Amino acid sequence: MTQSLSAPPQKPSASLPRVLGVSQATAIVVGTIIGSGIFLVPSEMMRDTGSSRLVYLAWIVGGLLSLFGAMTYAELGAMLPYAGGEYVYLRGAYGDTTAFLYMWTWFAVAKPASIAAVTVGLARTLGFFPAFHWLGEQAIGGPMPLLWSQLFAIAVTWFITGLNYLGIKKAGDFQLVFTVLKVALILIVAGFCFASAAGSFSNFTTRLPHAVSGLGGFMAALIATLWAYDGWNDLTMVAGEVRRPGRSLPIALIGGLFIVGILFMATNAAIQYILPAAEIAASERPAVAALTVVAGPAGAGFVAAAMALSIFVTLNGTVMSGARIPFAAARDRLFFRPFANIHPRFQSPSTSLVIQALLSTILLLFLSRFQQFFELAVFAEWLFYMLTATTVFVYRRTRPDASRPYRVWGYPFLPAIFVLCAAAILVSSYASNLKGSLMGTALILLGLPVLALIRKLYPGPSAELEGMAN
Repeated sequence: MTQSLSAPPQKPSASLPRVLGVSQATAIVVGTIIGSGIFLVPSEMMRDTGSSRLVYLAWIVGGLLSLFGAMTYAELGAMLPYAGGEYVYLRGAYGDTTAFLYMWTWFAVAKPASIAAVTVGLARTLGFFPAFHWLGEQAIGGPMPLLWSQLFAIAVTWFITGLNYLGIKKAGDFQLVFTVLKVALILIVAGFCFASAAGSFSNFTTRLPHAVSGLGGFMAALIATLWAYDGWNDLTMVAGEVRRPGRSLPIALIGGLFIVGILFMATNAAIQYILPAAEIAASERPAVAALTVVAGPAGAGFVAAAMALSIFVTLNGTVMSGARIPFAAARDRLFFRPFANIHPRFQSPSTSLVIQALLSTILLLFLSRFQQFFELAVFAEWLFYMLTATTVFVYRRTRPDASRPYRVWGYPFLPAIFVLCAAAILVSSYASNLKGSLMGTALILLGLPVLALIRKLYPGPSAELEGMAN
C-alpha cells in the first residue's frame, strides 16, 4: 500500500493486540536487565578500580546514566507507543534510511548475537551442576564438531521462540511470574550473606593494591555496569502491545530501573560484606564464592540456580523485543513483507520470530565466530542509543503540540547528559578497539545495499510512519 507522505497514516488490516499491563511491562524491564551481569562483574570492577567505594560509585553513575536514558525513552514511548520502539523514533525524526540502518543492525547481528550469548551463558551456568556436566562434551564429530552445550542453546532458543509464537500474553505472564521468582532469589542471596557471621563491614574498606585504578580503571568499571544495566530499552520495542502506554511505559521504564538499581546495589553489598577486595577480584564468580563461604557447596549451587533462572528470563525478554523491530519495518514497506505477518490465531509476529531464531541458530552452530559479531554489536548499540536520545530534542522542536503523557524531568539537561556520555563511550570504543569499531561501522553501512534492494522490490514511497498504527 502506498500513500502520500502528507496523508494521515492508515490503520493496517491487522495489528498486534494491546494485552500487556503495567506489571508485565515492568517485568520485561526488570527481567531483561537482570541476567548474569550482577553475579559476575563485581570481580572485574574491583580489578579495575581497586576500591569498594569506587565500585559503588561506578554502580551509582551507571545506574543514573541508564535512568537518564530510560526517562528520555519514556517520553518518546509515551508519545509514540508503537511496535519497534527506537526504530519508530528514529524514523519520525531522521527518516527512512537512519531507521532502516538501525533495524538492519539489530536484525542482522545485535539481537541474534544477544540471544546466542544468553543461551550459551545459560548452558555454561548449568554446567556447574554435576547432572549437566555432559553439556561440555562433544555431541557430533566430523568436520564441524558440535558440543552438547551448543545443541542445548539452540533447543532453548527455539523453546522460548515457541513460547512467544503462542502470543505475547503468554510470554508476558511467563516474564512476570519468573521475574518475581528471580527477584526473590536475589533477595534471598543477599539476606543469607548479611545474616552470616562470616561477614564483616570492615571488608568495605579493603583495597586491591595492584588494580588498574585512576580514571581509566573507573571508566572500565563504568562500562561494566552499563553492560549489567543494558536491556532497559527493550520494553519500547513491544510498546504497541502495552495497554494504556501513556501511563504504563513511563512507570515500567523508570520504576523498573529503580528496582534493578536497588537489587544490584544490595547484591554487590552482600558480596563485599562476605569477601574482601582481593578475594572478589580473584573470583570469576564472586556471588558463588560468597555463598560458598556462607553455606558451603549448597550455597554455591543456590547461586548457580539463581543465575540460570535469571538468564532464562532475560532470554524471554530479548526474543520478545527483537522480533518487533523487523516487523515494524516491514509494516512500513521498509523490509521484506513476510516479516509483517501476524499469526491469525496467536496474534504474534510469527515470521519475524522464526527468522530471528534461525539467525541465532546459525551463530550458535558457528560458536567460535559469533562472539566477534557480538563485540561489533556493542558499538552499534551505543551509537543508536545516542541517536535515539537526540530525537527527543527534534520532536520538542518539530512537534511541540504533540500529546506527551510524560515529559522527561530535567529537560534538556538530563537527555543531553545521556547523549554526551553515550558519545564518550563511542569514542572510548573506537580508541580501545579501533578494528572492531570500524568493522561495526562497515556492518551498519552494509544495510544500504539491502535498503536499495527493498526499494526496488517495493517501489513508491513507504507509508508515513504506518508502523505507528500498531
